[in-house]
Amino acid sequence: MASLSLPTVESIREQFPILQHPDSHGRDVVYLDNGASTQKPQCVIDKEVEVYTKYYANAYRGVYEFGQRIDDELELSRESVRDLIGAESKEEIIFTAGTTMSLNLLAYAWGSHVLEPGDEIILSRMEHHANIVPWQLIAQKTGATIRYVPLDDQYRFDEQAFEQILNSRTKIVSLTGMSNVLGATIPVSQVAEAAHSVGAVFILDAAQSVLHQPADVMKQGVDFLAFSGHKIYGPSGVGVLYGKQELLEQMPPFLGGGHMIDQVFDDHSTWAAAPAKFEAGTLPIAQAIALRPAIEFIKEIDFDWIEKHEKKLLIRATEQLQEIPGLKIYGPDVSEKGAIVSFTLEGAHPQDLAFLLNRHGVCVRHGHHCAMPLHEILGVSATVRASFGLYNTVEEVDKLTEAIHQARKKLRLA
Repeated sequence: MASLSLPTVESIREQFPILQHPDSHGRDVVYLDNGASTQKPQCVIDKEVEVYTKYYANAYRGVYEFGQRIDDELELSRESVRDLIGAESKEEIIFTAGTTMSLNLLAYAWGSHVLEPGDEIILSRMEHHANIVPWQLIAQKTGATIRYVPLDDQYRFDEQAFEQILNSRTKIVSLTGMSNVLGATIPVSQVAEAAHSVGAVFILDAAQSVLHQPADVMKQGVDFLAFSGHKIYGPSGVGVLYGKQELLEQMPPFLGGGHMIDQVFDDHSTWAAAPAKFEAGTLPIAQAIALRPAIEFIKEIDFDWIEKHEKKLLIRATEQLQEIPGLKIYGPDVSEKGAIVSFTLEGAHPQDLAFLLNRHGVCVRHGHHCAMPLHEILGVSATVRASFGLYNTVEEVDKLTEAIHQARKKLRLA
């Protein structure tokens, strides 16, 4: 991987092959859907190809050379994740299929372990469906109740309301670190401390936040954390579940099968220690291994640089979009959010607007963004979302603004 000791947007963009080619219409691609998934640098692509072309084998199965190499590479990747989030041990790092899988694992395994009728699960009104639906399912099975932390009038997590909802019946607090619609964030350490004060565990859905607000699970008091590789410039198909070792020891497995067992008898089985206990079957091997260069890539660029760069893009986009007649932005002030701008344009359906922006090579997301309850609160069925990444430029923000102006003319709104 090329050195990025003094990164510039240009030097970073050079690492991404997909950004070097025009689209099928010969236009430069303005990719502003990073909240859904990020593009991949060459080092990640090379690593995945390396696995398949030089030493692929199943994991934790063979003592032959390929098998040993795979095991070693997976453990290096596990260590890189441990370092990224500040965990105590790499044995606390579990590879999954993604954030959704990680949260389902927690809902079923930890939820079934601790929840009883009358217990309460706390979520917020800005959660992704992946952090709502699994808890609904387990609440129905256990008799537990879900309570939601509201947003304040600035579209922020209402800390005061959270403290009022929290009580002795609270067993689980599961919150997004950053809304994938509003960009709003939560005070992780304070939330964790409050949850622990009533004996609850705190789960952080870090799918959106881990790249923009780096986690330190030990310092912040996070009990469980989940994120996906594809949102941090890594491969799709692999995710992470972190859990404190003592909690993983208490938690029963979610899936049964190969690798996760200690011994199997006719009528019962015993389990391997974590992380194997929660990695039944064959892992997403090449993807998990290629997660390591993605983490190394963003760490070499530096989180402070990423935060400052994305904040600059966010401020510019917000200032420009606010000047467009009929356009409404949803979310807190730019000083209190990540690099996401969700908006509606009066007289334009979000799908139509996204389609017209694509005619100018601008890629944005439209819809409810897997956050239907939040959109109901916002009073709209859908929004258009532009989400920025480390390879986006000021010029691309300007192209977004110009494309919206052109769309307004096309729709005869100008």
